[in-house]
Amino acid sequence: MKKLSLILNAVLFVLVAVLFYLHFNAKKNSVAAIGMTTNAAAQNASDSHSLSIAYVNIDSLEAHYAYFQQKKAELDKEQASIQNDLSSRARTLQDEVAALQKKAATMTQAQGEAAQKSIMQKQQALQQREQDLRQKFMQEQQNFNLDLHNRLSIFLKKYNENKHYSYILSYSEMASDILLKDTAYDITADVIKGLNEADVK
Repeated sequence: MKKLSLILNAVLFVLVAVLFYLHFNAKKNSVAAIGMTTNAAAQNASDSHSLSIAYVNIDSLEAHYAYFQQKKAELDKEQASIQNDLSSRARTLQDEVAALQKKAATMTQAQGEAAQKSIMQKQQALQQREQDLRQKFMQEQQNFNLDLHNRLSIFLKKYNENKHYSYILSYSEMASDILLKDTAYDITADVIKGLNEADVK
């Protein structure tokens, strides 16, 4: 009886092993077939439509695009104006503090407290003005960047109608993910020329 039980267990074990083998072998063949189909599809897609890439050198664009140069000059001028305004107000406040320090010995306690309160209010007002001006300037910079991006996108869509590039990338000497470039695919000069002409019209 024990022998029969052992034989049945051994047969059962062999059958289970065979089933496992068949099951996983079928899956492997299925995956291999899918992989072959995918590779064939990718090859067909590659044959029917080759990938075409171009790039724009952002450093050159910024240096030669007239609109960018004009807006940058305006922003630089505004930034200098903000700095001059804040520096002038800070100097005036410093002069006022120095004058009060000289008169402090002759002032009553009430006068001293009132003067101190006035100085603190002016300092807070100056800090608030600085914060407001900085935020306004940052918003103008963001608006300029967005406007520049929109102008470039609109131009490139029109430019690419008869060029049929799959991708047009941006490149910069200082900050770029592109490690190697072939100048044969550099369309920067065309883009600068087109953008400048578009602004003149």
